[in-house]
Amino acid sequence: MHKTHPLLPPATIGILGSGQLGRMLAQAARQMGYGVHVLSPDSNSPTGQIADKEFTAAYEDLDAVRNFAQGVDVVTYEFENVPAATAAACAEFAPLRPGAQALHVAQNRLREKQFFVAQGLPTVPFAPVTSLETLLIGLEKIGTPAILKTATSGYDGKGQQLIPQSPISDLHQPASAAWDAINQQPAILEGFVEFEREVSVVAARGLDGSFAHFGLIHNDHANHILDVSQAPADVPPTVAQEAVAMARAVLAGLDVVGVLCVEFFLTHDGKLLLNEIAPRPHNSGHLTIEACVTSQFEQQLRAVCGLPLGSTRYLRAAAMANLLGDLWFPHQEAETEETAVSPPNWLSVLQNPHVKLHLYGKAAARPGRKMGHITALADTGAEAAKIVHEARASLIIKD
Repeated sequence: MHKTHPLLPPATIGILGSGQLGRMLAQAARQMGYGVHVLSPDSNSPTGQIADKEFTAAYEDLDAVRNFAQGVDVVTYEFENVPAATAAACAEFAPLRPGAQALHVAQNRLREKQFFVAQGLPTVPFAPVTSLETLLIGLEKIGTPAILKTATSGYDGKGQQLIPQSPISDLHQPASAAWDAINQQPAILEGFVEFEREVSVVAARGLDGSFAHFGLIHNDHANHILDVSQAPADVPPTVAQEAVAMARAVLAGLDVVGVLCVEFFLTHDGKLLLNEIAPRPHNSGHLTIEACVTSQFEQQLRAVCGLPLGSTRYLRAAAMANLLGDLWFPHQEAETEETAVSPPNWLSVLQNPHVKLHLYGKAAARPGRKMGHITALADTGAEAAKIVHEARASLIIKD
């Protein structure tokens, strides 16, 4: 039985996964005097650059995983596709938080939607797909347009195919094309929703069941990747309160200890539909680093260590803009590293007193790859969003 008393500095935090989320968690941990170990297949990773010790091994190498877990006091993860066997091996030696149940549900879109339904939470209509025949049955039930998504391993729009509006008698060809496009993998068919905007709630649940949240955040996407987030979202208070209540139900239903993000569609008539969850800090919560008394990363640390949750009060409204590898290719159509130009004009951002720059320490820029973000604070989220849009545009070096 693992100890349940608070883990205090200089306890060591183990992180599965070594990307930017782990990096920012490691930065929060180091600031508070904790040790950090990280395990991933990569070396000199964004998290490894900050950690005390970087274990480079495949997640399937359970001997290496157990060796890693024996040297830490608690294990958390910065991405949700940690293999179940890896999570179980870690849990033999240290508490695994937010927990195996949250991982299990978040790793499969169908399980995710079924969990929402079981909790009485609203979502888009959906149907399981295991064959072309079941896809056609689902389309007859849900109608078109609809979106076919692989049940696992999809993110930032990957593993998704839109099936356009078609008469029932003509569904076979577009259905067959979509099924082939996802390589005939187990999938979920979701009804297409005309929504007003996408919003999210980043929240935390403590070891004692306490709950804290960062309110409702408004998210704009480009090419299926989060582009700009702003908080607080400009919605009626009742909508924000309802979203927080739903997020609380999700964290409690999964017995989460840690940070989890719930993403929603907000329809034109003001209804919230749960889209998906991420059992970890989230891209839309990066603005909390500057905007809030306690960032989402410090909150994750506090929760997994069994400490009291910190204040989520906003100091000012804020916005965050992602910096993708495309900024290194401003005038190129080709998506090859060989055509990359010099780095963006960092001076333009660094001389702006209202903007904070975060770079993730990734060695190579690629189109679509998240290389960093910028944040600005202002009197309103819209004002902050305008600042980060303009600051990001200034990064592109003109011919």
